[in-house]
Amino acid sequence: MKKALISVFDKTGIIEFAQSLDSMGWQIISTGGTSKILKEKGIHVQDISDLTEFPECFDGRVKTLHPNVEGGILAIRDNEKHQNQMTQLGIEPIDMVVCNLYPFKQTVLKPGVSHEEVIENIDIGGPTMIRAAAKNYKYVTVITDPADYNKIITEIQATGDTSAATKEMLAAKVFIHTAHYDALIADYFSKRLDITSPNTLTLTYEKKQDLRYGENPHQSATFYTSIQGIEGTLPAAIQLHGKELSYNNISDTDGALETLKEFNEPTIVATKHANPCGVGSAGTILEAYKKAYQADPVSIFGGIVAANREIDKNIAEEMSKIFLEVIIAPSFSPEALQILSKKKNIRLLQLEHIDQQKQSGLKVKSVLGGLLIQDLDTELFPKEEMQVITKRQPTNQELEDMMFAWKVVKHTKSNGIAIAKNKCTTGVGPGQVSRIWALENAIRQGGKNIAGSAMASDAFFPFADCVEAAHKAGITAIIQPGGSVRDQESIDAADRYGIAMIFTGMRHFKH
Repeated sequence: MKKALISVFDKTGIIEFAQSLDSMGWQIISTGGTSKILKEKGIHVQDISDLTEFPECFDGRVKTLHPNVEGGILAIRDNEKHQNQMTQLGIEPIDMVVCNLYPFKQTVLKPGVSHEEVIENIDIGGPTMIRAAAKNYKYVTVITDPADYNKIITEIQATGDTSAATKEMLAAKVFIHTAHYDALIADYFSKRLDITSPNTLTLTYEKKQDLRYGENPHQSATFYTSIQGIEGTLPAAIQLHGKELSYNNISDTDGALETLKEFNEPTIVATKHANPCGVGSAGTILEAYKKAYQADPVSIFGGIVAANREIDKNIAEEMSKIFLEVIIAPSFSPEALQILSKKKNIRLLQLEHIDQQKQSGLKVKSVLGGLLIQDLDTELFPKEEMQVITKRQPTNQELEDMMFAWKVVKHTKSNGIAIAKNKCTTGVGPGQVSRIWALENAIRQGGKNIAGSAMASDAFFPFADCVEAAHKAGITAIIQPGGSVRDQESIDAADRYGIAMIFTGMRHFKH
């Protein structure tokens, strides 16, 4: 008679599965709550303590850690020495292990959960059993996912056993599952003890969706999400309309969100290739959109738009006049949804808490053969280091424009320049190998709107050429980190042209 050991926390489908095994003549061994439920349904069950001849103890902490269990799972069936030892020790083989683990993830996600409760939800016996069964998968079927129950029953009904290919697939699922489980535990303790750079790093994410392709059609791609801390981030968004998000949609929308979170008043951020191309703030979200659109009516076409206020009928009518890939906002009015949903290719994403700041976290970037990990860039500048270093002080309006541009350039690919006036970008120059080229591109984009604007640079000026170009374009104020050995040349040029300049003491490279 074949034996199945069933010990599950998630009882989904387990009664029907056990009934099927019972009807096919399998002997079922079980533990605690699982045993009780199966018995109540009339299924013949042998308690684990009868198998081990030892009672469950320490509030259930020890019940399956016993040679009669682990030996029955791990013994190699066609190894004569193992078979002789099983006979001598009175150990009988266990042919199937059905087990899912204590809900550690659900526990750590509970608001206000105590450390003691977290510790009690670290499973010990379960991972030991399923790892043992997975190691001996040639002879033992191991099931951790209720979604596999029907497949297993169908195979057993057809052939009397699960196939070798199925056993190996199930074993692989076990090691993926336990690696994920242990990584969650490691992450919990690392955060609790503020361990930021361990000698070995274990990260774990859960699949949200397979994507149609990656940056290009010949590349495959998948979207994974963090286990916790996703409130106010893209993985928490609900898609209300449109075809599924692409790799580039996700990357670009995330870039728009990062920029949007710098602003509190009604703001629209339009991005292209994860770079801001038009940013506007105003008293209403409609006026903010009009500003962002006018900032660059060419680049916004086919771009991403992020809003930190509800999209209503009026702004939806404006947005529907052009093609947009994605609109993400905290909510959409019914009228706005009706208008925008007429465009079948637009993606509409609702994200509550869209303005929530992420105060801490890690930024991870892959390189060939490794990972680069750094803290999130959550600061604008250290207030104690910010200083006006020119003879002329900025006006209040210039100061406001400088702060606006500084928030935008922080999220512009380096070398980056952002130019702004009246809470609206007038030019953005991202991702150039030369800072003067970035400035020239921004000026070219803004045209006649540049005059009277303030300019922000993500890093210092190595030469005075940027100040010279800014003056010719009519820029009246500059904000930059400072720190170049040739800072004085830029300061002298600014003084010569009556430009107000601020050093922040903090750069914002973004590669």
